[in-house]
Amino acid sequence: MAAFTAQDVKALREKTGCGMMDCKKALTNADGDMDKAVDFLREQGLAKQAKKASRVAAEGVAYACTNDDLSVGVVVEVNAETDFVAKNDSFMDFVKACANTIIEQNPADVEALLTLKASGSDQTIAEMLQEKVLTIGENIQIRRFERMEGACVAYVHAGGKIGVLVNFDTDLAAKPEFVAYGKDVAMQIAALNTPYLNESEVPAEIIEHEKEVMRQQVINEGKPEQIADKIVMGKIGKFYKENCLLDQEFVKDNKINIKQYTQNTAKELGGSIEIKKFVRFEKGEGIEKRQDDFAAEVASMVK
Repeated sequence: MAAFTAQDVKALREKTGCGMMDCKKALTNADGDMDKAVDFLREQGLAKQAKKASRVAAEGVAYACTNDDLSVGVVVEVNAETDFVAKNDSFMDFVKACANTIIEQNPADVEALLTLKASGSDQTIAEMLQEKVLTIGENIQIRRFERMEGACVAYVHAGGKIGVLVNFDTDLAAKPEFVAYGKDVAMQIAALNTPYLNESEVPAEIIEHEKEVMRQQVINEGKPEQIADKIVMGKIGKFYKENCLLDQEFVKDNKINIKQYTQNTAKELGGSIEIKKFVRFEKGEGIEKRQDDFAAEVASMVK
């Protein structure tokens, strides 16, 4: 057996950026020799992948889907370096394989997902990812996912810019009218970036902060302090309408809110519907993108 330690595996991983199992295999093949192990990884094309892994991946897609009977759903974000890759069929096949694997095998997190055999394949997700990096030529990262059980409706906006998954408690999941209703709700979440489901979900500290800001605004407008609190309560009601899904005006019919739209749909279909939770992923949100100043680059070349 080759003589190397867990620290050697860790050191090789930090040096190359390759996966732990690949580093272990390389050290075994090289009888513990670090330089030979690096060469082995380069020969396998894995070090090429590691080099790409240092590049910023903030494009790609946010994708959402369900299984056939809507009983399990997933929303996943897979990033690449350029928006062009998101239109690549091979890349999208990989994204869908990730989503289906999550639905079928319920991994705990991204690291666990990487170790699983991909849905309909003999390759693991990690092996499939390595292959895509080498063939497509960009850094590709599975960033995050969320899986839900129970009646789910998925919606993908603008070709993968936003993915939304909504989870319901209902006895109407088999009805196409319910799916149409669910898509409406998901589209509303996508469009308005709703942060909360209902008033009880809004943290108390957020409400207190809003009240303080609103109270100061009212006083600055010249209103007497004794009526400021009454005005603020009215403004908090508006805050809920803007930030809580159930209180929001339905974008297709501003005479009702989403809660009323849900109740009306349930009544029309002869059953019950309750929105339990939702997740909205927007591709690249929170990732610091590299800023290229093309004009400055051209100017420096002219000089």
